[in-house]
Amino acid sequence: MTLPRSQQVDLAMTPYYHCVSRCVRRSYLCGQDALSGRSYEHRRQWVQNRIHELAGIFCIDICAYAVMSNHYHLVVHINQEKAETLTDIEVIQRWEEIHHLPALITRYLRGILRSPAEIQACKKIILLWRQRLYSLSWLMKELNFDIALQANQEDGCTGHFWEGRFKSQALLDEKALLAAMTYTDLNPVRAQAAETPETSEYTSIKKRLDSLAHAQPTPSGLWPFTGQKHIDGLPFRFMDYIEWVDWVGRQTREGKPGTIPAHLPAMIDRLSLNLTDSLKACTQLEKKGCLWIGPPEQLLSVKTYLHKQRIHGISL
Repeated sequence: MTLPRSQQVDLAMTPYYHCVSRCVRRSYLCGQDALSGRSYEHRRQWVQNRIHELAGIFCIDICAYAVMSNHYHLVVHINQEKAETLTDIEVIQRWEEIHHLPALITRYLRGILRSPAEIQACKKIILLWRQRLYSLSWLMKELNFDIALQANQEDGCTGHFWEGRFKSQALLDEKALLAAMTYTDLNPVRAQAAETPETSEYTSIKKRLDSLAHAQPTPSGLWPFTGQKHIDGLPFRFMDYIEWVDWVGRQTREGKPGTIPAHLPAMIDRLSLNLTDSLKACTQLEKKGCLWIGPPEQLLSVKTYLHKQRIHGISL
């Protein structure tokens, strides 16, 4: 039975999520249509640009992404604390970047409201926008709507471009987060769309590696690697992550011939990962249609929290 989004995305359980959105039409999101010979490759740039743009507006940090031929992957960290520290003016400024402001809010910004009722109405609107700035559903809505609009205009048609709902998986601990990021960054390699991560166009890992090659900081729109749990950023070191992705990418996956070369990464020791279970999670994240990923005790906590006898999850 389909669970409501409020149960699938619950910040009381975890702020980390892996999302997938797929096209519903035969027409490609990107790539080359073998039947018509038409290329949609330029649409990959649309998606990548929109991801980075929205990352600067929403209080949702982008951990990893990969834009494929008929779908894309997104691993995110929902930063509610950041949203709640924004001033009302900052909330309005962020929302204005993607939507026209109502006249009442424009008057509020000009300081010409006198009625307490109007001021209270503005406060309610700003609170609603603040909540939307850390809503995963709103992020995906803004991303998908913009791409669908451009694609429909280019194709000269109307109707649904995406499947009705995006798929989301809750990542309950660091190992689950690592598995989802690895799965996402290796998607083009597994699909034989690229030979190595550094040649995987329109992925977060290539974006990060390109910046590293030019001795530049983390690209705008991507959450940085900090290597520490209590500092704003990913709790891994980037160099460890590179070695880890390289190692996993060398392992053969059943039904997916794409692989790359590797040696044992330091991250295995640092997170005390079980190689068999971790490799399974990094390569079969979508296979079981699970909604939660994490250690057994965390999955048990989710069942208790949701008052469920069973849940669809991958145990690490």
